[in-house]
Amino acid sequence: MSIRSTIAERVGRSSYWFLHHFRNGGSSLPGQLTLLIDPHILRSFSERYDLVIVTGTNGKTLTTALSTRVLRTKYEQVLTNSTGSNMEQGIVTTFITAPRPHQKGLAVLEVDEANVIKVTQFIKPAAFVFTNIFRDQMDRYGEIYTTYDKILAGVRRAPQATVIANGDEQIFHSQDLPNPVVYYGFAHEHREAFDAPANTDGLLCPKCQHILRYHLRTYAGLGDYFCPHCGFHRPKLTYAVTKLDELTPTKSTFEIDGHEYTINVGGLYNIYNALAAYAVGRQFGVSPEQIRTAFESDERVFGRQEVINVAGKEVTLILVKNPVGLNQVLNMIATDQEPFSLGFLLNANYADGIDTSWIWDGNFEQFAQADVRQYLVGGERYRDIRTRLEMAGVDKLWEEPNLGQVIQKIKELPTKRVYLLATYTAVLQLRKLLAEQKYIKGGMD
Repeated sequence: MSIRSTIAERVGRSSYWFLHHFRNGGSSLPGQLTLLIDPHILRSFSERYDLVIVTGTNGKTLTTALSTRVLRTKYEQVLTNSTGSNMEQGIVTTFITAPRPHQKGLAVLEVDEANVIKVTQFIKPAAFVFTNIFRDQMDRYGEIYTTYDKILAGVRRAPQATVIANGDEQIFHSQDLPNPVVYYGFAHEHREAFDAPANTDGLLCPKCQHILRYHLRTYAGLGDYFCPHCGFHRPKLTYAVTKLDELTPTKSTFEIDGHEYTINVGGLYNIYNALAAYAVGRQFGVSPEQIRTAFESDERVFGRQEVINVAGKEVTLILVKNPVGLNQVLNMIATDQEPFSLGFLLNANYADGIDTSWIWDGNFEQFAQADVRQYLVGGERYRDIRTRLEMAGVDKLWEEPNLGQVIQKIKELPTKRVYLLATYTAVLQLRKLLAEQKYIKGGMD
């Protein structure tokens, strides 16, 4: 390392220590300070770590967490950004605060789509993992093809890296890459050709813009697609879900390549994250048995179906940020056979996306006749989500814009089980308050 990068790393480490001892933490500022001193600091870490980059719209955090658990069954030192701080400054913080590895280590990092190029100009990864691309924060990213172009700008700097891509996502098969590519997806059923609903996200063929048809569709535009006009179709899968067994709000049991697995989170969308982690593990030589051990860990992931006990209430905290992800979460909650209360904390800061119109694509109407005992809305844009729920036919609605008071409102809810949906900054703010009140350890990394 150069003298400049050494100084930059020491300043970053010191600021991190101060923030975590006196200011309740922080994962961006140490990286910002480090980059001010040495904008090329990431190059220094290429000698210490081989890198796996996980990117895409939904599922990055859980895919990264599961991949890290899987790889730790084989590799002694695996570094990761566990709180999902996935922009350049957060990634720098992850590196500068990690213990220096005794030998070259492995880093599995969630990376924001627009920041892939900022990493790969300094570190050439061993692999990329592509989860999916949906409409998300359109004020920042634009349409899905714009988002994919941002990712590819970074991938093209590392043509030797293996791309581990969701084969059910047609955009990932739309352009030829110089990289070796392997695909994962669902193959648990095969039906006669059928059409997806007209408002499905990503329904047009990326080659000729004709409407795609399907032999299998999991959700949104994902599945075994084909174009009847130009012949474009899903690529051959290297790793596949071959059976679905049990799906509940708290657990999913399924088979991948004939091996049975269970993860302690609900939702079909989370099986994709497990499948991606399985593909990563197999590419790095981890056995199916080791992967099963990793999946059986009950460790919860920051903001992803964390279950927090608040004065006897079992509060499941779930991050939501775009219509496809929101509807998958709502579908998962709808499988609960017990009475529950449902809350939604809506912010509209830069990290959340300042456009809140995506909530209107959420299928809240399915709960109008369900056994939801109480609704609670909060956050900076609580009026927006209140109006959306009212238009869905919801009654029994409490509103509380002050997140500090939201915790008190949770205690007053009529059910033991509570699902609390929140955008990114609302998750951070709420966890900080929960930590201050000793309901969890640490509010933010």
